[in-house]
Amino acid sequence: MKQEEQIIRTEYSELMQKSYIDYAMSVIIARALPDVRDGLKPVQRRTLYDMHELGIRYDKPYRKSARIVGDTMGKYHPHGDSSIYGSLVVMAQDFKMGLPLVDGHGNFGSIEGDGAAAMRYTEARLQKITQEAYLADLDKNVVDFVPNFDETEKEPAVLPVKVPNLLINGAEGIAVGMTTNIPPHNFGEIIDGVIAYMKNPDINTAQMMKYVPGPDFPTGGIVSNRDELLGVYSTGTGKIKIRGKVEIEHGKGGKDRLVITEIPYTMIGANIGKFLNDVYSLVETKKTNDIVDITNQSSKEGIRIVIELRKGADAENLKNLLYKKTKLEDTFGVNMLAVVDGRPETMGIVPIIRHHVIFQYELATRKYTTLLAKEQEKKEIQEGLIKACDVIDLIIEILRGSKNIKEAKACLTEGITENIKFKSAESKKLAAQLRFTERQADAILEMRLYKLIGLEIEALLKDHEKTLANIARYEEILGSRAAMAKVIIKELEGYKKEYATPRKTAIENLDEVVVEEKKIEEMDVVFLMDRFGYAKTIDLNTYERNKEAADSENRYVLTCRNTDKICIFTNTGQMHLLKVLDLPFGKFRDKGIPIDNLSNYNSNEENFVYLCNLAAISHSRLIFGTKTAMLKVVDGSEFDVAKRTTAATKLTEKDEVLLVRRVEGNETLVMHSEKDFFLRIETSTIPEKKKGAVGVRGMKLGDGDYLKAMYLLASGDNVNLEVKGKEVALNRLHIGNRDTKGTKK
Repeated sequence: MKQEEQIIRTEYSELMQKSYIDYAMSVIIARALPDVRDGLKPVQRRTLYDMHELGIRYDKPYRKSARIVGDTMGKYHPHGDSSIYGSLVVMAQDFKMGLPLVDGHGNFGSIEGDGAAAMRYTEARLQKITQEAYLADLDKNVVDFVPNFDETEKEPAVLPVKVPNLLINGAEGIAVGMTTNIPPHNFGEIIDGVIAYMKNPDINTAQMMKYVPGPDFPTGGIVSNRDELLGVYSTGTGKIKIRGKVEIEHGKGGKDRLVITEIPYTMIGANIGKFLNDVYSLVETKKTNDIVDITNQSSKEGIRIVIELRKGADAENLKNLLYKKTKLEDTFGVNMLAVVDGRPETMGIVPIIRHHVIFQYELATRKYTTLLAKEQEKKEIQEGLIKACDVIDLIIEILRGSKNIKEAKACLTEGITENIKFKSAESKKLAAQLRFTERQADAILEMRLYKLIGLEIEALLKDHEKTLANIARYEEILGSRAAMAKVIIKELEGYKKEYATPRKTAIENLDEVVVEEKKIEEMDVVFLMDRFGYAKTIDLNTYERNKEAADSENRYVLTCRNTDKICIFTNTGQMHLLKVLDLPFGKFRDKGIPIDNLSNYNSNEENFVYLCNLAAISHSRLIFGTKTAMLKVVDGSEFDVAKRTTAATKLTEKDEVLLVRRVEGNETLVMHSEKDFFLRIETSTIPEKKKGAVGVRGMKLGDGDYLKAMYLLASGDNVNLEVKGKEVALNRLHIGNRDTKGTKK
């Protein structure tokens, strides 16, 4: 009989909420954030474990990256190969990682942002430190193993990492609703910090920072806000200011050069190219005239960016300008977020080390428990063999008199002598007293005859002594936390001795850079813009010499100060501000720069309605007129704003600005509609409004009619228009009332 379908009704919003929370937690826990214990994200952990399983040790030949990626993806990480290879590449980059975990062979990218070669070309193997401190003891039951995605393999839930990798290599990751950004630190300093914590678990952040004074970036540089680091390391959040290292080299003839030898960690990759472009921009925008040339001479040996200066340049001031205006001084936003017991948590440096130490005790406990069990098993077997050597003749008699192994084993373990032929009753009586354990009996039955040689028996006794010593040592370690701490500290000191490197990043307290900007010499200039939107400025004398050509060839010509701003009013109701200083100042025949490049004006979406300098309108008034005949007058001071773009007026749907002009109040305004209605009114009848207002109606328009032009007439202006073959003199039109139909022509 067919089972009836069950329709489960559920609230859609609840279902979406649950599904999104599940997805978010999956990204947080199983993808983007590192575990506080081993400091690794799942993709890194799986890649390293797979390399360990493939036997790609530091002392074995390199293997193709494609093999590692494919094996990791097939066994443990069912995601894209690009994420696995990307993780492998980063773990091999010494400019990204404080302690590279992978030894890469081939093109693994560069500090300047060049990508790594395809994985079919590159090769990799584990670093020695990775093998010793990250993957050792996996065979000693030190961590839990969990089923992989299809339950065909087992993978470690966490790697038995013996150093605080989360702090040594740092971490960065974007999850859902949270991010982590932990700077790398110096290996030796972090080890010192862990040992200090183990000796004094009540250590506070300030005391810890005597051992770990701050981050140690692989790119070097200078941390300039040492006093703020205590707050960062206490809370786990904050900002670290980093500067590149700049040296001044003195050249011949008084020509100095600035040489950048270390860059901020945040500049790695494409930001080096951006920095070079920013320096070019400083020259182009005339922020400095001291730079003659800039070259990037960086190589595998290190960073070397050379800035050639002109003779007599102020190198110190220029260095400060670079810090102020480029990424040569940058901020590293710290957010020490990691997964703790399955939950994301933001921690300071001491809690991170505390979690690491708790993990170390757990690893050591499990390791020595496993080793103790093995030694005790070995002890049991050794004791059985030693005892067997003393009664070897009896054991041989038992074996020769037994019909099968089962009978012989029963006699050895339980003293059962039935069905076994003995040479004498005495032997049978002694055999009945035997009580070997199962393991001892198996070892006796498998023992080879050469083990009865005198020297072999001596070796067995020595091994037994060694086993007893190991058992005593392991029991002492497991029985005393102080003894276990001693073992962990000794191991950490060994790692420090072999792998610690000198600090690269300087930690200092530096004042905020002050740039002495040269005072701009104020002067009158003439702004020129041609019909294609190319603009420039020239001095007054040049304009006077070329006045006729300038007036005829340019759409806008106006005199202003070089410290002024140009206001661009458009038909969309926007006003764009443009600094006159941003415009090229030079010769009359220079081409200029498109207005689009220097302001937010977009020539594809907007049209010019009016262009003027800010100083000219700030103490006067502007009249606005739109296609739907909405009018208003606005005080010019309202347009003196800091924003590059502001709404100059409010427009209704499908409306656009037709007219923006300066008014004194004694002019007349002529409105000309598409259906050739004309209305002339006095501007004094138009009320003053705020720039955010729509305005008032200037003319009643018929259905489907709208204004196509407006004309502002001062007294004495004579403007004639041709309408349907007739000439209309606008200054002779009757002055009517605002908000009337006007006259048809």
